[in-house]
Amino acid sequence: MKQINELNLGFNDAENYKKRENKTLFNEIFVKNHFLNELLDPNKYFLIGEKGTGKTAYSVFLSNNYYQNNISDLKYIRETEYQKFVTLKKEKHLGLSDYTNIWQVIILLLLAKSIDKGELDHFSFNKTNKINALMKAVDEYYLHAFSPEIISVLSFVENSKLAAELITKHLKLGGEDSITTSFSESRFQINLMYIQKQFERALSDLKIKDNHTLFIDGIDIRPGTIDYSEYLDCIKGLANAAWSLNSDYFGNIRDSKGRFKVVLLLRPDIFNSIGLQNLTNKIRDNSVFLDWRTTYPDYRTSYLFEVADKLLSAQQIDRPKTGEAWDTYFPWKSPSSSPKREHDPSFFKFLKLSYSRPRDIITMVQILQDEHVGKEATFTEFKEKKFDNNSFQNNYSEYLMGGIKDQLSFYYDEADYNVFLKFFNFLNGANQFTYEQFLKAYKKFVDFVLDEHDSIPKFIESEKDFLQFLYDSNIICFIEHYEYENFFRWCYRERSPSNISPKVSPNAVYRVHYGLNKALNLGKQKKRKL
Repeated sequence: MKQINELNLGFNDAENYKKRENKTLFNEIFVKNHFLNELLDPNKYFLIGEKGTGKTAYSVFLSNNYYQNNISDLKYIRETEYQKFVTLKKEKHLGLSDYTNIWQVIILLLLAKSIDKGELDHFSFNKTNKINALMKAVDEYYLHAFSPEIISVLSFVENSKLAAELITKHLKLGGEDSITTSFSESRFQINLMYIQKQFERALSDLKIKDNHTLFIDGIDIRPGTIDYSEYLDCIKGLANAAWSLNSDYFGNIRDSKGRFKVVLLLRPDIFNSIGLQNLTNKIRDNSVFLDWRTTYPDYRTSYLFEVADKLLSAQQIDRPKTGEAWDTYFPWKSPSSSPKREHDPSFFKFLKLSYSRPRDIITMVQILQDEHVGKEATFTEFKEKKFDNNSFQNNYSEYLMGGIKDQLSFYYDEADYNVFLKFFNFLNGANQFTYEQFLKAYKKFVDFVLDEHDSIPKFIESEKDFLQFLYDSNIICFIEHYEYENFFRWCYRERSPSNISPKVSPNAVYRVHYGLNKALNLGKQKKRKL
């Protein structure tokens, strides 16, 4: 086995694996499981999962590789795109339906550009002249310097009159002599509908042999400069556009072996807020729901363990059997937490501190690698004492809090986040508390906020809302007591396609996640001053 300092443990953000120099490593450590196979289903339009569950990883793998007759492309929504949408809305007085139309044109153009000329060469002229004409119009608009990114297509949409005129010009040159349509700057929506219709007709004519999938990522991140309402309008328009194209248009193109599809990457809470009808059915029938949950008895056969083990085993010259690499690097045996076991294997410690997400496990191994310096870095065994020390626990706890901050920033600003952190000062150091203790801490917290601020954030307006907020964020769980066993009800574990938004139980006992104790300064009861 390689030494600890020789291991390449990759990146936390899978976007880095799009770079050419990182693709080989990613292909070696990536685990192909049923989530990947589900994603190839032509009826799956949404990839849903908590932050850190691998949404970007699956889309990057498919965009990096020609896989089972699938050609995929991955595009990100950045801050500049959101700002452009807001500007367009103000300048052209757009509504939600206009956002939907804009997104449909963006998706159609990006998919059209994903078709290689080699695929078109197999078709007769009359089947390709429309798509060729459209691509020539795009090339002329961009002076043959088109960058296939969302922001580039937004420029094409913004100047819809010129874009429509160029399309008409090249369609006529390609033999569409009957076109006599005129366009004006004041008729933005009509210009847009015309552009959309021409792309739909062109793509309908094509008989492609491979499936073409467009993944859109970055939806989970709301830039601080964009109001929540503006952001929500934008992604609602995107969701409506994706659903309409997938279900009403792409699925009805006839006589083509290959299919077009657009897939949106979404957190469960965001998917729940985009306003699609029949949400439960869309999750069950049209989504891939990334669920990495496992139990202590079943961990060895879980996808989560497979990902961790593959990260270590893929780099060895002689590929070890499943589990051997993990057992070599982490051979610890801890005192049993259950009378049914003689001891607890090392992976239990990782599960206890994680939210059952691949990124959590990988991050712990990365931090442990950093903790092993000098001679220890040349070992092939990570030391358990490094896992238990304050340095590791602090670094990992801060990582988890960073993820929670990113998640909350979707709805609230940084000032609200800083206010929220003050609540834990009123728990008196306790990481487990009753409902009555929560109410006392909440009252003191609200009094403090009102003394220091003119108003309180919406999510703490009532004790019920705030308790649900803590649960939704996976900061706390509630504990159900049965005769012989306690059940810890975490939101991420209770969430499923049929229960996308689990509810916290009132009048229960609550516990803060173990991994957050260090960052929130909990776990040791504070002594009262005399």
